[in-house]
Amino acid sequence: MLEGLRQLIFGRRGKPPEIKDSAAEIALFRRRCIVASIAVTVLAGALVGRMVFLQIYQHKLYVMQADSNRIRVEPLPPSRGLIYDRRGLLLAENRPTYNLMITREQAGDADATIDRIIDVLALPDAMRDTLIERSRQRQRPFDSALLLSDLNEWQIARLSLNRYRLPGVDVEPQLLRHYTQSVPMSHVIGYVGRMNRDDMKRLDNSNYAGTHFVGKLGIERQYEDILHGKVGMRRVETNAHGRVLGEIDRTAPVKGKDLTLTVDSHMQQLGMNLLEGKRGAIVAIQPATGQIIAMASSPGFDANAFVTGISTKDYQRLQNDKDLPLYTRASRGEYPPASTVKPFMALAGLQQKVIRPQDTIFDPGFYRLPNDPHRYRNWYRPGHGTLNMHRAIALSNDTYFFNLAHLLGIQGIDDFLHHFGYGTDTALDVYGARPGVLPSPDWKRQRFNKPWYSGETLSVGVGQGYFLATPLQMATSLSVLANRGHWVRPHLLAGVGDAAVNPPFEGTPPDIKLDDPKGWDVIIDGMKAVADNSATLRYRDYSMAAKTGTAQVYTIGQNARYNASEVAERLRDHSLFSAFAPIDNPQIAVAVIVENGGWGNSAAAPIGKRMVDEWMHSKRSRDVTLPDIRMPSGKTPEASNDLHSLPPLGDEGGR
Repeated sequence: MLEGLRQLIFGRRGKPPEIKDSAAEIALFRRRCIVASIAVTVLAGALVGRMVFLQIYQHKLYVMQADSNRIRVEPLPPSRGLIYDRRGLLLAENRPTYNLMITREQAGDADATIDRIIDVLALPDAMRDTLIERSRQRQRPFDSALLLSDLNEWQIARLSLNRYRLPGVDVEPQLLRHYTQSVPMSHVIGYVGRMNRDDMKRLDNSNYAGTHFVGKLGIERQYEDILHGKVGMRRVETNAHGRVLGEIDRTAPVKGKDLTLTVDSHMQQLGMNLLEGKRGAIVAIQPATGQIIAMASSPGFDANAFVTGISTKDYQRLQNDKDLPLYTRASRGEYPPASTVKPFMALAGLQQKVIRPQDTIFDPGFYRLPNDPHRYRNWYRPGHGTLNMHRAIALSNDTYFFNLAHLLGIQGIDDFLHHFGYGTDTALDVYGARPGVLPSPDWKRQRFNKPWYSGETLSVGVGQGYFLATPLQMATSLSVLANRGHWVRPHLLAGVGDAAVNPPFEGTPPDIKLDDPKGWDVIIDGMKAVADNSATLRYRDYSMAAKTGTAQVYTIGQNARYNASEVAERLRDHSLFSAFAPIDNPQIAVAVIVENGGWGNSAAAPIGKRMVDEWMHSKRSRDVTLPDIRMPSGKTPEASNDLHSLPPLGDEGGR
């Protein structure tokens, strides 16, 4: 061990090392230089390689990232298509306005920014949660969210003065929907509203970038894809603070297509006036074309209130209103059709050969099923005596149709009335239309898990019991009757742009063929007698086929008598009326219901006659007029209201 230490200190020869060995130092220095040179070369090579990699191989990536810091891509939402009535009257337009937007990623503490917005605009504190929720409703990160729409001048000025306190907040121009006949057309056109999460899920987000309003109801919802158009895009140059310095290029948005409706705004307004103060509906159709002339539901509501966002208080007021102004009675209200269905029952009896026009029965004021003591009473207690088909329709005799319903059976009734559209939605484009109920034993077993009884067949035969139909269905079935069995689906759309929409339509039910075509004349002649013998309908200069109806709201005892004055107003009978005119070349078919209005001849019939009178005596063109939207300058009216022609409201806005 000591020897090894000695050799380590003095070398193997046992001699002490020399104090200075120049040759060894030079050799060591050379080795160190070589190592240092290699290290410098490797590091320099790595640096050069990295520079080559960044400058050449990843050039496009970093150029793109640099441009993204300098260039911003912004969506250009399209202008929504306009809506006209059949005569070219503008019903839904776009008005320029300014909206308050926020981009949460640029706002820092977004909730704190919203607090400052509330302070700047003097908004109620209760708005805080609503604005925070709205700030999160957007398609993707870094998209702006709509906080407030239709800002007034004072709000714009306040926001401009306090812009330095509101990072990520912008005031942007936008075209806002406005309805020129907001209340009369509310249930037909519907309205647009703010996009919510459900809308974002069902719509194509790529085509709705920058769009904040979509159709929620009616025509606006039914034809959303046509009215919306196609989104555009623009590239703008920004500074380090995100402020826009200028526009580089753009892809223009494609405007939504304009729609022309079959509805006549004058007839629609007349219908609403006639129903004022009442709960009810009117549907008027052109039988030959299926065009819906009017579809009024009363009471209505102000559709414009929903565009910018109705307040919670106002919405609750509408929801809690016992008259249900938001309910589209014309297409969703389901009522017993009552005696308006009797002509179709008579036609079923002829087609199925269970009765002939000349066959008679005697009416003592009631009807009894075989081996059943229960009396099903006629509306006229003393009875009408001897009746054939013509007289039974003219007098709306219940006993005759109780007997006919028993002869047909529930399955025979169901099979035949289905051909006229009862129990199904046959409308082409009426959003949310309900199918009503055409009952059958199978339907009752599925619905209530109970068997069908013969007495229920009698109720269906006079349009009562489980039988329910919408006013739209009543008018539709009447149109088919007026056309002698020819089917045209009822529709609201008359034209898209300058292209007309005409039948035949896909899904149209087959025409109804009678074994004996004279059956149509038998039924219509009975309905003509209804109109000719009614004091309410008598005074006119055209032929009319009509039928009144009175639908029970609740069942009274067999020996009890109905007295409207002793019954609460909302338990009184519904008043119904249906008619078409003229008989030889029908121009209009109308169905009217007045809830709790009493006898059909007293409440609904005068309204229906007034609607028919107006249409028959009107000098306006019966044809749909596709509006010519061209202006002398070559621009369309929408171009003058183009969203992108509005001045941007950035730092300069509001000065």
